[in-house]
Amino acid sequence: RSQRGFQIAILIILCLGTVAAMAPMIYMASTAFKPNAYTPEFPPKFIPANPTLDNFKTAFSSRNFGQAFFNSLGVAVTTSMLVTTLTAMMAYSFARFDFRGKNVIYFSILAMMMVPTMMLIIPQFILAKRLGLLNSLPGLVLVYSAGAMAFNMFLLRGFFETLPRELEESALIDGANHFTIFVRIMVPLARPALSTVAVFSFLGAWDEYIWALTVLTDLEKRTLPIAIANFRGQHASDWGLVFAASLTAVVPTILLFIFFQRYFVKGITAGALKG
Repeated sequence: RSQRGFQIAILIILCLGTVAAMAPMIYMASTAFKPNAYTPEFPPKFIPANPTLDNFKTAFSSRNFGQAFFNSLGVAVTTSMLVTTLTAMMAYSFARFDFRGKNVIYFSILAMMMVPTMMLIIPQFILAKRLGLLNSLPGLVLVYSAGAMAFNMFLLRGFFETLPRELEESALIDGANHFTIFVRIMVPLARPALSTVAVFSFLGAWDEYIWALTVLTDLEKRTLPIAIANFRGQHASDWGLVFAASLTAVVPTILLFIFFQRYFVKGITAGALKG
């Protein structure tokens, strides 16, 4: 009986915490569907009486906001694919092969995790300028990918080291090379960790603001965080429009977590414990 009472108390605490965490999100979504005349209601209503999509239509047709959304989506997806592919190859090499300077290279890469991001803006800007990557979306992808590789490689290496070596040895005896082993054996087994890396990389590129604001000058090339900041400054009193614009940045991340949910926790746990 005491065990059941403890479980009920834990369940109540978790439910209260969930409600407290989701209340701002629910209110933002509710306000986004309200006409502007109904947004200053007090006490606030979480279910709009007259829901409308006008705020979303106005937001997407305002100052290239829709273009900024697709710019961010393209940059985030490309960064996620590039980081996941490269870090998987790097992590597999560090986990399975022995070569001269292995530890030096590995810990040199990990040292980048200790450097604050703001300290790298000036050298990154100079390098991007010399490479002709300023004011370009490929330049964003390159910088975002480089910045995300250290942590994700560390995470994936820990996961690859947990996989049994007997599968590789059997494949080598059957005549498979290491690339075939990586693609056909390691990648399917490492799907939880690869999904975790894909999510982290996508979120990092999707939410980044400082570097994009620094290097992008053309209105057509700006990403969603910049567009939302400008939109909030122009429509500060129109909360329906502001929340509709902000909700467009939240929905893709929610869908991403739902899609990768069953792999996400497994990848984090296995990689972090072993790494």
